[in-house]
Amino acid sequence: MKIRIWLVLIGLLALALVGCRSNPVHNVEGTPISTSTSGYSLREVRDAIQQAGVSLGWQMQDIKPGLIVGTLYLRDHMAQVEIPYSRSSYSILYKDSQNLNYDGANIHSNYNGWIQRLNGAINAQLSRL
Repeated sequence: MKIRIWLVLIGLLALALVGCRSNPVHNVEGTPISTSTSGYSLREVRDAIQQAGVSLGWQMQDIKPGLIVGTLYLRDHMAQVEIPYSRSSYSILYKDSQNLNYDGANIHSNYNGWIQRLNGAINAQLSRL
């Protein structure tokens, strides 16, 4: 009887571990801004980043010139990033999260997908400058 209980507990633990897909947190750092023009302003960079985030459901808050905080709410999950930017580059850096199993280095793998999509959308908007 005790062996069956242990086997059931081990099975449940294995299922729990398989269900927790975590990867190292993906930060996008120092990505150069690539456009065909050179006369764009810092404000246009800000607007492009904000438009990209909003198009994907992120709430984008302009903190100060050169810094945006983006927050994404999906079901019971929350991801928050800082986006420092200049006329020449931008970064997307982990700031906070809820219900994404962040342990100081690793996070639910969905987070990294959200960041990759945000990065792609930002690049697409910036390329239009």
